[in-house]
Amino acid sequence: MTGAETEGGGRDWARPVVHWAIEARDVAAQRTFYESLFSWEIGDGAFAPIEAGFGGPEPGPAGHIQASDTPRVSLYIQVRDLRETLERAAELGGTITAEPFQLEGQPTLAFITDPEGNPVGLVQQ
Repeated sequence: MTGAETEGGGRDWARPVVHWAIEARDVAAQRTFYESLFSWEIGDGAFAPIEAGFGGPEPGPAGHIQASDTPRVSLYIQVRDLRETLERAAELGGTITAEPFQLEGQPTLAFITDPEGNPVGLVQQ
């Protein structure tokens, strides 16, 4: 039985991403960065909740696997204005790692790292 088959031999449905987490050495600084950059409301506590946004792809986020020298999970976040978001990220202590670009048939993308070096993809709305 493969991961896509049920015990009865039929095809199982693809399992969606239902939650994600950002782990940080300096939680307060990361909180300020993400609240300021993406207008996120972040709750309190050891597992500070971040509510889902609106206007994203339906029925939900998809993903991909790619080769890399560094194993990790990356966030891709939809923004209204890539240039404005890149400038704001740099002001908040992030680093621009890729200026806006577009692959054929895909949205325009750019990449940053947050103040602790976590990669974040920016997707033009």
